[in-house]
Amino acid sequence: MLATTSFRRLAGISLAYFLVLLDTTVLTVALPDLRASLGGTFAGQQWAVNGYTVAFAASLLTGGAVSDRYGAARVFRLGVTGFGVISLMCAFAPDLGLLIALRALLGLMGALCLGSSLGLIAQLYTAPAERARAMGVWAGLTGTALAAGPLLGGLLVESYGWRAIFLINPPLAAASLIAVGGLVSAVGAGRIGWGVQAGACAFLGLLAATIIEASVLAASLALVALAALVWLERRAPAPTLPGGLLRASWTGLLTGGVVNFAFSGALFVITLLLQGERRFTPLEAGLAFLPLTIPMTFNALLTGRLVARYGPGPSILAGLALLSAGLVFAPSTAGMIIMGFGLSCCLPALVADVVSMAPPGTAGTAGGLLNAVRQVGAVLGVSVMGVVAHDGAAGASRALLLAAVLTVLALAAQCGTRWAGRRAAGQDRRVPARTPM
Repeated sequence: MLATTSFRRLAGISLAYFLVLLDTTVLTVALPDLRASLGGTFAGQQWAVNGYTVAFAASLLTGGAVSDRYGAARVFRLGVTGFGVISLMCAFAPDLGLLIALRALLGLMGALCLGSSLGLIAQLYTAPAERARAMGVWAGLTGTALAAGPLLGGLLVESYGWRAIFLINPPLAAASLIAVGGLVSAVGAGRIGWGVQAGACAFLGLLAATIIEASVLAASLALVALAALVWLERRAPAPTLPGGLLRASWTGLLTGGVVNFAFSGALFVITLLLQGERRFTPLEAGLAFLPLTIPMTFNALLTGRLVARYGPGPSILAGLALLSAGLVFAPSTAGMIIMGFGLSCCLPALVADVVSMAPPGTAGTAGGLLNAVRQVGAVLGVSVMGVVAHDGAAGASRALLLAAVLTVLALAAQCGTRWAGRRAAGQDRRVPARTPM
């Protein structure tokens, strides 16, 4: 009975994670219908996507701290309930400006859901082996949610319009809350860096505005926000980023940002190309993404086994090579398939790599930081590639080529770091042991 209850609660927690990830991609194929309904500019379409991602990225690190401070179960219920209610408000938004603001609130609720989910799984599964299996189920939904986004969005928009993609969230949120039931979590006494959180939100929002709007004022304010963020972090009694974490994990973090830059930017650009230049319907656009998304639903599991046997390095390198090649040939079917295998090789291996490279006692923070950096990459991908692709098919090709070049650079950084690590390890082995005097 206890095992059945735990599995039911795990299903509820995983369903909430599915919702959060679904909303990172489901709106993409709805953008032309959204613009026809609410009007607005090309930049407005970018903000409709980035409003959610900016708030989600900026809040991820603090989401875990809030969960620890106020109790994972309480924060989870707040996040899921807020996600359902705000989704309903999004469905009835009368103009694009209000929709963008609501999408930002939705991103905040998503960060609360994600941060508390990890705490609840740790509470439900105390044995390391059971917890590892539960985390595998939870994390395995990443590929499914990302794969479901374009297709499900296309089906809903084709049949009912863009508002339908938000109306599916409230019943799924309610099902998640029912499945989790009356779970109670302990309340902690840690401090939360609200100033750092506000600085992160301001910096990411202004950075996106700088790129999308080409605004000098936004660029200046972004630099001010970044300086304030660094100052607050250095003065904080409990820094958000422990010393040594960035030095130990910078290559994996950089790679995670580049991978999401390429993936989210490619989704945005290819959707505009298919529904603009090629006149695809939303459903046809969603179906066109199947060669990209289907490999992500099963190859991630194979990658997990390869990582367990050979370590994360080979999967990361192979994934980056495949992703860069796929971007060059996208949006052809072959290119999309190659991209799908590349992404599903990279993403699970990156989590293992960053966590394993983190200093002792910082694994949880390292995982949260990787998620945050990945979402920052997604914000920049939509912003930068959207600007490059603004002039149609030629621009889309340039944007995809830009993403391919950045992916190759990330591959080179990975190769260089691993070569240097092996060389240092070899030198350590060659140093003779000192004989005590």
